[in-house]
Amino acid sequence: QLQLVESGGGLVQAGGSLMLSCAASGRIFSINAMGWYRRAPGKQRELVATITRGGSPNYADSVKGRFTISRDNAKNTVYLQMNSLKPEDTAVYYCNANIYVGLQYGDYWGQGTQVTVSS
Repeated sequence: QLQLVESGGGLVQAGGSLMLSCAASGRIFSINAMGWYRRAPGKQRELVATITRGGSPNYADSVKGRFTISRDNAKNTVYLQMNSLKPEDTAVYYCNANIYVGLQYGDYWGQGTQVTVSS
């Protein structure tokens, strides 16, 4: 069964850092784009960052210069290094991957990991 498992969330003070990881496992032929999204309380889910298979990143304006997305294709894993965290970064962070499972590509999601930034 294909799944994405996130780790690395937690509680941190403003200005601190956290690193999120997301590993895909199961019957995977290849992974196209991978990314991170977040949903803050009372708000809609929003894109944080994405990265192509070749390593080209894309960031939301709100995190540019503070967050860095990277991936290890051999491990089917995507990372999100978050620095200079702000209280407004508090949200549940979700991993997303576009995965080819043998017949077609499909979008898969992790279960989410809570990030809380205290002021």
